[in-house]
Amino acid sequence: MRRAVIQNLRTFRRPTPRKGVKALRINTPHNVAFQRSIASKNTQANPSSMRWPRRLSMPAAVGVAAAASYYAYQRTGQPAFPASDASAQVQSRGHATAAATAYSEFTTSPIGVHSSDVPEAVRKALIVEQGQLFTAQIPAGQPISKETDSSGRKVLEMLTPEQATARLRTNEESYLVGRGEGVVRYDVVQIPSNNPIEDDHVEKIVEVPNTTAAATDGKTKADWMFWGVFDGHAGWTTSAKLRETLVSYVARELNVTYKTALSDPKLTFPSAAAVDAAIKKGFVTLDDEITHGSVQKVLKAQSKTVAAEVLAPALSGSCALLSFYDSRSQELRVACTGDSRAVLGRRGRSGKWTATALSVDQTGGTPSEDARLRREHPDEPYVTLNGRILGGLEPSRAFGDAVYKWSKETQDKLKNSYFGRSPSKFLKTPPYVTAEPIITTTKIEPANGDFVVMATDGLWEMLTNEEVIGLVGQWLEKQSSNQKLAGKQGNSWLGSWFSSAQKSALPVEHHSEGSAGGQRAPIRQQQWGVPTGQEERFVYEDENAATHLVRNALGGKDSDMVSALLTLPSPYSRRYRDDLTVQVIFFGEAQGNGKVELNKEASATANGSNGGNGVKAKL
Repeated sequence: MRRAVIQNLRTFRRPTPRKGVKALRINTPHNVAFQRSIASKNTQANPSSMRWPRRLSMPAAVGVAAAASYYAYQRTGQPAFPASDASAQVQSRGHATAAATAYSEFTTSPIGVHSSDVPEAVRKALIVEQGQLFTAQIPAGQPISKETDSSGRKVLEMLTPEQATARLRTNEESYLVGRGEGVVRYDVVQIPSNNPIEDDHVEKIVEVPNTTAAATDGKTKADWMFWGVFDGHAGWTTSAKLRETLVSYVARELNVTYKTALSDPKLTFPSAAAVDAAIKKGFVTLDDEITHGSVQKVLKAQSKTVAAEVLAPALSGSCALLSFYDSRSQELRVACTGDSRAVLGRRGRSGKWTATALSVDQTGGTPSEDARLRREHPDEPYVTLNGRILGGLEPSRAFGDAVYKWSKETQDKLKNSYFGRSPSKFLKTPPYVTAEPIITTTKIEPANGDFVVMATDGLWEMLTNEEVIGLVGQWLEKQSSNQKLAGKQGNSWLGSWFSSAQKSALPVEHHSEGSAGGQRAPIRQQQWGVPTGQEERFVYEDENAATHLVRNALGGKDSDMVSALLTLPSPYSRRYRDDLTVQVIFFGEAQGNGKVELNKEASATANGSNGGNGVKAKL
């Protein structure tokens, strides 16, 4: 009998092994048997809080744990111990394949696994059972398929490290910006968990003539640069709508505001308040069209076909994080609606990077948002419940999510004549959710090599602000070192950012606890049992900075963790990780050629690895 080594992925609370142990054997259609020893008491992992899809009223609790357990491979189908009377039927793709018989074992000595028992050539399997993940080894020549039975057990062949890397890089893109306007590069990556992915993103550069923007230094034009990440929920249609239209709505309002300012000879730029008001108007106008304009179209057409088309972005929802960089003023405005986050990385005098949050997570559990909602809806004790709006939706600001904005009469009319959901029993004085963003303004220092990371909340559930900025700082140092070794320093987009290499694991200044500005801690680290503050778990393998962040968020040097989390299929993967969308924008001073070019070294599309098919949902 060959035995396979079990590697426990992570445990939040490890069960205590006891003398009384039950061994459960699962036979596959190919006569492969996995054998597991389960402690007779405390076999369930201690559940940790996590975020499920936003429509659920309470967070689900699933612990990633491993008991003092192992799976063993048996070449024959003979039981290792005397059989008991208990048995269960194993199902494969809905068909009965073999009987799984429970056996009892009583021993006072630990069960050992010797290296000589492990086959020389093996592949890894991922076993999912009752909120727990295990990895096991199987012979390389032995076929394996998905297995399920009444207990919800699933056995899948785990991605190899090479396959996991390919999946991480499937949707990565990188662009070298040669405009000479303060931005030198930006990297993007997406990793789906939902199917289809509910996240989306946008990147646009708009060349503005001097008839709109103030001309300085003899230049006749300027650049308006936009980057946005959109975290959809309850569907992908709202985030896709934002990808296609939000920048246009905001740019239109900015155009009017800048032209109005130029009509006054005393002004070079519009006031900060006027620019903020233009961005807010673009957000609110688009959401009004999505939420209320769609109802008018449906009632006018009186068609269920029209209703199915135009109501979809209103019934689903999306957070929006949009940044706007004006190359003339060198000001970066970050408009946040929801709980996506932007963080600035800036190098200090010590040579290390500092992390500065440019947005605040907006949820029913954020103290400032909770206070605002209670002021706007007095005498409604359930306006926020368990950190959620009316006990349901977590983001307090979002596009769509019309069931928190429509009146009860409108919702009843749509449900009776077309389709929809019953309104919340706590609904009294809508709207409870707004798309109006909170805007911050930051003076960018291109000469100092500033960079900004924008990401949906899936990344911030895994890494802290300091870890994210430190990882990009580490990535920059590796890039600089590699360029020097290759003799490309003079032509590198990095320029002369680094006069000396830093030797620390993560070159970032850490803030004291309690200085996170009300932002939530990375709950996935607790769920996976990853100790915080252990920087040696990180790794450098990717040419794309956004992919570098995602790899380290999913496990870094722990290749089994990375492979397991990417192996999990939808919708089960949603219990352990959310959709991930990450943008990294690098500012700097460099001579421009006027072009924006694909950086082939850090883009999967250049190598054809995704077949030209990204994960963007199309509306």
